[in-house]
Amino acid sequence: MHNLSRRHMVRLVLLAIAAPSVTSIPSIAGEKAPLAIKGYDPVAYFTIGTPTRGLPEIEHEWDEHRYRFSRLEHRDLFKADPVRYAPQFGNFCAMALTRGELNEANPDSWLISDGKLYVFGKLDPAVAVLFQQDLAENIAKANQNRALIQGR
Repeated sequence: MHNLSRRHMVRLVLLAIAAPSVTSIPSIAGEKAPLAIKGYDPVAYFTIGTPTRGLPEIEHEWDEHRYRFSRLEHRDLFKADPVRYAPQFGNFCAMALTRGELNEANPDSWLISDGKLYVFGKLDPAVAVLFQQDLAENIAKANQNRALIQGR
């Protein structure tokens, strides 16, 4: 066996002291993805026809977000076809995106049109009506501004 020098002994002691704090720092891989649509079940809009809070114990991560579901069947439907059920502009108001603005969506303000879910920032039924009046143009405008939501 080798005799440890005083310098090596000090290094080992410092390493032993620092090791617990290093392991307590969360890694990027270990962090949870942000919650999508404030924890509401995206499939419920289609199946139940009403905004429904999801359960923390029924989650699925997709597109860098955690989605919650009120039922296991909803999670399974989402996993099979997430593009069908996820809101078209993520956590952001579809109408605000038509104007190049980013506003957080309110899950209670929503519209399903042509089999796609759109959520809006204001709890005002008129917003969904306005969006649907010129649906194709509003979708095109919002899609032109989609780059605003990248990485958010």
